[in-house]
Amino acid sequence: MSEDGYLSAEVSMAVAALRAEGHHVVLATGRPLIALLPVAAELGLVGTPLVAANGSATAMLRPDGSFQVTHAAMFRPERALAVLLSRMPSTLFAVEEVGVGYWVNAGFPTSTVMGEQKITDLAALEGVETTRICAVDVTENHPQVEPELALLGLNVAHFTIAGSRWFDVAPHGVTKASALEALRVRLGVRADATVAVGDGGNDLEMLAWAAQGVAMGHASAEVVAVADRVTGPITDDGAVPVLHDVLVAGRD
Repeated sequence: MSEDGYLSAEVSMAVAALRAEGHHVVLATGRPLIALLPVAAELGLVGTPLVAANGSATAMLRPDGSFQVTHAAMFRPERALAVLLSRMPSTLFAVEEVGVGYWVNAGFPTSTVMGEQKITDLAALEGVETTRICAVDVTENHPQVEPELALLGLNVAHFTIAGSRWFDVAPHGVTKASALEALRVRLGVRADATVAVGDGGNDLEMLAWAAQGVAMGHASAEVVAVADRVTGPITDDGAVPVLHDVLVAGRD
């Protein structure tokens, strides 16, 4: 899907064809669940597992447009926020409220975080649990942040969106790959029958996890390095030939 939210008819048709032949098609994204649900609806992925927030939340879209969260890796953000706000005071931070939006320390551009924004004093945010803390436009990167968060059982994942540097803070071991592995086991899919397509730094673990990891043609060198295959960029519908190959392989 392009950065402006465009999904081509070819991608939609390929997804529908895969599902018609019994394949599992799972969207796995760094986007929050509230932003993933409309994409799932557009692709007809009702009743299909969805992985949001870089693996921190797994959910299913119901036929009436509501959703059910089937798993969420939650943590209390207070101690992590104390580290972040003291070490990186000029960075914008957002604490995700699953299926709703974010608590933020200042207004984010609408193109960067999706869903409702509630501006609040994050240092005083108590009694809540979250799946992750997001930072956008990270121009400062204090060397002590990641070691201090690691002591709290939290990891940082770095990636880039539309030229802006981001990172996510989530519980140790929570990635797209960890969420997809749990789904693979639950759905009874063989480990050697998995294909993943990605383009960002938050896809590294997922591409390494899959039996065939595919990097989009516009992906960075670090993403290409862990992939088994490189396809075309989004502008050339690079996901389509990969999906068609899965269809052909399933018929052999």
